[in-house]
Amino acid sequence: MKNTALTKIHQALGAKLVPFAGYNMPVQYEGVKIEHETVRKSVGVFDVSHMGEFLVEGKDALNLIQKISSNDASKLTIGKAQYSCMPNDTGGIVDDLIIYKIKDDSFLLVVNASNIEKDWNWIKSKNDIGAKIQDLSADYSLLAIQGPKAIEAMQSLTSQDLSAISFYNFVVGNFAGIENVIISATGYTGSGGFEIYCKNQEVEQIWDAVLKAGASFGIKPIGLAARDTLRLEMGYCLYGNDIDDTTSPIEAGLGWITKFNKKFTNFEALKAEKTNGPKRKLIAFEMNSRGIPRQGYKITNEKDAPIGTVTSGTMSPSLNKGIGMGYVSSTHSVVGNTINIKIRKNTVPATIIKLPFYKK
Repeated sequence: MKNTALTKIHQALGAKLVPFAGYNMPVQYEGVKIEHETVRKSVGVFDVSHMGEFLVEGKDALNLIQKISSNDASKLTIGKAQYSCMPNDTGGIVDDLIIYKIKDDSFLLVVNASNIEKDWNWIKSKNDIGAKIQDLSADYSLLAIQGPKAIEAMQSLTSQDLSAISFYNFVVGNFAGIENVIISATGYTGSGGFEIYCKNQEVEQIWDAVLKAGASFGIKPIGLAARDTLRLEMGYCLYGNDIDDTTSPIEAGLGWITKFNKKFTNFEALKAEKTNGPKRKLIAFEMNSRGIPRQGYKITNEKDAPIGTVTSGTMSPSLNKGIGMGYVSSTHSVVGNTINIKIRKNTVPATIIKLPFYKK
């Protein structure tokens, strides 16, 4: 198992560490519900340094990114970020990622920890145009400072006006006494906040400063378990659960990041799927009675015939009810429809809803 630069600090804080994507990662500190509510109501900080970072540079950097990604990166200007995915050759998704435009001809790609090697090899295999690519994953750390009080709590640590950084924008500036830090108004919780990219040798100083500056706002360190419940309440896809090498961006509801005004990997097949409509769709549902849906549980129709499978599920700490997502045949995907979730020996009804589950 690899460690992040903060592993010893997590141990000292009493975190429960678990193997995740090849790293020892804090899954929780005080408990999922407390940590979840901290982010929804005030501010929390996550160590997500296991994520991968690739730098793509040179005159053909944009051409390579346009070739491998579904979204239109030509729309990016310096200081803007974009959510995208990398389609594979067979209709699925290699990974989802965030693309940052650092300078003209310089882009940072942030990818999922479990896919670093796979993504690197995929991008290299498509780079027949001479773009310069570097894997910075082992050298950089990433903190996610999330919650409605994040701006107020962190403003004392930087000369940048945090309130002026709009969603999916970023600045490169000073933070907690460190220069050239990326301060990005992105996150995976739906409660606002920032992500901080810095070098490994700088992250401990930043972590300590963040906890000190946020103390009067009730800041707490938050584990990956609460990150999962927070993202699911927003209906954000998790790679390996809701999207993978066998799910297309169209059926996963990611048509909004799939732009057909340019050519990219598997462009023609995905365009045809969008035109004709997918055979199955990723739906969101709330349980109508007691029961917690889990990944792999079967979804059935009113006659108890199988129509799909749950991909993510939990007991929502904010809503105090079971929620989940899963793929069903398109004919059964209408919002408002009742479906059934097979929870062990029980058949429990649920209602298909429009995302997000959690509404501020």
